[in-house]
Amino acid sequence: MSQKPAPAPVPDRQPLDENAAASVRAYAADQRARVDVLASVLEDIAENGYPAAESGVLWEEARDAHLERLAGEQPRVA
Repeated sequence: MSQKPAPAPVPDRQPLDENAAASVRAYAADQRARVDVLASVLEDIAENGYPAAESGVLWEEARDAHLERLAGEQPRVA
């Protein structure tokens, strides 16, 4: 992902209000954090190989934990 600042405003774009811009920035930060976590896991696998199956989490437990996280999130507007 690029760390470059966004380009200057383009004349044919419509600006966002402060709340919408803050929401978009928060979503971008959340997505960037998720990608960083995935990248670190993949780098660890590349460096050290796959983890042992015994050290993993059952998919049912992972699913239930994920559903709990989703239930606790704030609703988002698409």
